[in-house]
Amino acid sequence: MSYEKVKQAKKTIIGTKQTVKAIRAGIVTEVIIAQDVEERIVAPVMEEAALRGIQVTHVDSRLKLGNACGIQVSAAVVAITG
Repeated sequence: MSYEKVKQAKKTIIGTKQTVKAIRAGIVTEVIIAQDVEERIVAPVMEEAALRGIQVTHVDSRLKLGNACGIQVSAAVVAITG
């Protein structure tokens, strides 16, 4: 499951703006997006990922995604790097 991928990843980037910057920098290998987030929030990430051919995986809960990252708040977008 994608939550496990996030837990096992050596380096992750959390957040929409940071993920877009990282995609543009060319260091992202995969993007994980929570499905319980408004489309307008994740649209920039999805557009950049599509332009660069980066795999986008969806998970059901932003709270669980935040927990998988080891943070105490929810996370809408997580990028796995390198």
